[in-house]
Amino acid sequence: MDADQSNDVKAAGHAMSDELVVPLYEEQANVAKRRVVTGRLQVSAVTHENEQLVDELLKVERVEVERIPVGKPIDTVPPVREDGDTIIVPVVEEVLVLERRLLLKEEVHIRRVHGTERYLERVRLRKQEAVITRIPADDSTAGATPAADARMQTKKEN
Repeated sequence: MDADQSNDVKAAGHAMSDELVVPLYEEQANVAKRRVVTGRLQVSAVTHENEQLVDELLKVERVEVERIPVGKPIDTVPPVREDGDTIIVPVVEEVLVLERRLLLKEEVHIRRVHGTERYLERVRLRKQEAVITRIPADDSTAGATPAADARMQTKKEN
């Protein structure tokens, strides 16, 4: 709508009522973004090591072998059997006589022995931490590269 049409509408509105609306003040908002550098952060990883003593009880299982001579004649080969923690393995030998007979020569008793023993060892454990250092921004070095910042720091120290 152009200005003449607007005035006509207002005049027509004025003719119908005795009220006239005149705009006096209008606010407008402008929003803008800008990047502000207030400082920098330096992040580095630091690894700490400490020695720790490991002291644990370990379950140990070993076997003891015992050979027991028997020396008695048998008719058939006896099976391998278990007696508690002991496994009994028959050892059979054929002996030539006028006739063939089986002779139980010996039994091998294998016994499981359970126990615990102390195990000690020093181990080295590592722990990493992130160290964050805040570096305030200088007006003279704002936007400079890290290498340039390092040169500026060296100059300030001298």
